[in-house]
Amino acid sequence: MCKKPLVGIVMGSDSDWSLVKKSVDIFKKFDVEFEARVISAHRTPGLAADYASSAEERGLQVIIAAAGGAAHLGGVLAAHTVLPVVGIPVAGGALNGLDSLYATIQMPSGIPVATVTLGSAGPVNAALFAVQILGGANPELRAKYHDYKEELKEKVTKGNERINADLQD
Repeated sequence: MCKKPLVGIVMGSDSDWSLVKKSVDIFKKFDVEFEARVISAHRTPGLAADYASSAEERGLQVIIAAAGGAAHLGGVLAAHTVLPVVGIPVAGGALNGLDSLYATIQMPSGIPVATVTLGSAGPVNAALFAVQILGGANPELRAKYHDYKEELKEKVTKGNERINADLQD
């Protein structure tokens, strides 16, 4: 039996997939069910509205929206749902992502879109933020996040040890 997805990953173009896949890796690590779609805010606005307006009844709890250029995808989805939306601005184009960053963070009052950074950390942080949101009602998932934070701390500790060992040579 297939579990229902809790997170919807939406990207404005399939060219965003190589970046957005980093979110998938996080969801697999945390055993979080997700779905992924290509939906354009501008080329398929009806589909974007339908996707977002049906997300809650389909069992989604968070939507991640990745888009470059005009990057209105997160705002369009947020306008049609009460679910939290996390925007990933995708670098590219004439302004190298600055336009998508501004478009993602410049939401009007009443249409919140949490926005993560440009670059490869964006999809990772978007997925981790979704895990944190889901962990609010799921103690098992929250425990996994505590373990993840310990892994990060251990990675830094080991890095420090390696550098200090190198300095002793």
